[in-house]
Amino acid sequence: MRFETVLFDLDGTVVDSGAIILASMRHATREVLGRDYSDEELLQAVGGPGLEAQMSALAPEHVERLVDVYRAHNEPLHDALEACAGMGEVLVRLRDEGRRLGVVTAKRRATVELAFARVPLGHLFEAIVGGDETERHKPDPQPLLLGAERLGADPAGTAYVGDSPFDVRAAKAAGMFAVAVTWGGIHDRSLLEAEDPDAVVDSAEELLGVL
Repeated sequence: MRFETVLFDLDGTVVDSGAIILASMRHATREVLGRDYSDEELLQAVGGPGLEAQMSALAPEHVERLVDVYRAHNEPLHDALEACAGMGEVLVRLRDEGRRLGVVTAKRRATVELAFARVPLGHLFEAIVGGDETERHKPDPQPLLLGAERLGADPAGTAYVGDSPFDVRAAKAAGMFAVAVTWGGIHDRSLLEAEDPDAVVDSAEELLGVL
């Protein structure tokens, strides 16, 4: 095997949450700010330093209210959450090959647990790093390095798989093999390619060939 340790982003990589993120971003901005934004504007900071930073990019003076309204709308939507196509089977394959798997996400740890209560893949991951567990956030490498540390892994022998430009930047800053996935529906492929990842894959099955 090429990489014994593989870390994954969660939203848009393991769980198909792009649509509910967009719906809740749109709901929050309409209710709090009374205006509509384009999909691109609403999603531009998703996958980066966390929800507060996403809202600050839109309206820094209304961050707290935007976050509260977003979470109240978003958490019930997890009842309909599903895994990204093929990810369940690929994760099982990787684990059965002896890989050590982890999740590093901007989601709060409580919201990660909410997602895995609906999408029963949490048992496949030996380590989870939530967005509320580090001082710095993607694209800073700190969360990824913490994930590697919890698995006793050398970052140089670790791959990080994610669907956002922030994921690619964080992986490269951590000295990890950066894999960009295109199925998240949050960021365009062109934005991922612009970050010069080590690999770009269009289906979960393709991960088996690069990891």
